[in-house]
Amino acid sequence: MSAPSVKLRRLELSRAAGDPSVAAEVLALVRRGVVPDQRVREGARAILASVKAGGDAAVRAANASFGGGRADGSLLVGKAEMEAARDALPPRIRTGLEQMIENIRRFAETELPQTRMTTIVPGVEIERRWVPLSRVGVYAPGGSAAYPSSLLMGVVPAKVAGVGTIVVASPADAEGAINQTLLGAAGLVGVDVFIVAGGAQAVGAMAYGLPDAGIAPVDRIVGPGNSWVTAAKLEVFGECGIDLPAGPSEVMVVADGTADPVHVAADLLSQAEHGPDSPALLVTWDASFAATVEVELGRQLATAARREILERSLGKGALIVLAPNRDAAIDFVNDYAPEHLSVVVENVEEAVARLRNAGSLFVGPYAPESAGDYASGANHVLPTGGLARSCGALSTEDFGKFIQVQRITRDGLSTIRDAVESIAEAEGLIAHKRAVEVRFEGAAS
Repeated sequence: MSAPSVKLRRLELSRAAGDPSVAAEVLALVRRGVVPDQRVREGARAILASVKAGGDAAVRAANASFGGGRADGSLLVGKAEMEAARDALPPRIRTGLEQMIENIRRFAETELPQTRMTTIVPGVEIERRWVPLSRVGVYAPGGSAAYPSSLLMGVVPAKVAGVGTIVVASPADAEGAINQTLLGAAGLVGVDVFIVAGGAQAVGAMAYGLPDAGIAPVDRIVGPGNSWVTAAKLEVFGECGIDLPAGPSEVMVVADGTADPVHVAADLLSQAEHGPDSPALLVTWDASFAATVEVELGRQLATAARREILERSLGKGALIVLAPNRDAAIDFVNDYAPEHLSVVVENVEEAVARLRNAGSLFVGPYAPESAGDYASGANHVLPTGGLARSCGALSTEDFGKFIQVQRITRDGLSTIRDAVESIAEAEGLIAHKRAVEVRFEGAAS
């Protein structure tokens, strides 16, 4: 079988200054966003409204209409079934999952926030107390493509944080069966509640609870998902917290002639196989290297197990960005803010120090993105659509919150009294001022 010809779309950054169409393409890339289109938002809103009003029955009805439910219509998986799936895991898979759990746990423990006390002035102390959330919902993609790794990325940090109850929601496949590796992973980490539902109805089941089954609403929902999951998370935000909206997986490789084109092509393909909506970008200032990568992509595609999906993904979402030089390439990477960023260039640590916008960086020739997807210990729930400009990876901190505790003595209040009273008066809030004044009238308490 001859290798297919691969010719990726190209974007030359040097043309942006003089060509409005190129400038517009660059702008569209860096401001691509992750919010689903209005039709999906409206559809998710309608499903959530039905779940909020109809509870368990509405979730079953949505599963029946849109997919994701078990063949028997049941919404919950019992602990005994999760434990049976755990015990039935093939030894090699169980060992891999256990190593993944241990590595995620080790890194998550380094993220555990600390309670701190600060004395502002004598008599005025502020405690910043970190407390874990009581109930957290973790969405784990399932169905035709189940991701036990995503379940672990949500559940393990929640366990480290000390969350009281962990609820997982994941859909069954088209035949109504749950992926047994995903179920076994849930058994390994001791998931408290497992809801069988997908899409917007799964988010609704976690946000509003399942009254008939006695499942209470969660305080925050985390985890990746498709556009319906993302839309639903945005809709319920305000009634419960969310980690962040996340769109399709995306990868960017910034590389020069020192990189191995075999590695670069493999990294692009590893993320492109998520589907046609997953962009795969090579950023380089070496046009001959880019051409070599295209040749290598064709060679690897010829024997790829998921060739059809990969060809569609490369045709729709792959792009070679040719920068005039290294500095311009790094500037573009920061503007684009990719989810996954592989960096294989000369003087790599100098480049890494300048890269400030990415969900997760993979540095050097032996750091493929798939290592972070599974077993390096870093979290793979990452900001997409440019949100890496303002958000980071899912972490232990996302499963708790800080409470401010203010302890003020009479002497401490006396020290800040004039500032409080004068600013309150300036804002016209006289009752605020009086709340301080009355504490100094008459005998000291």
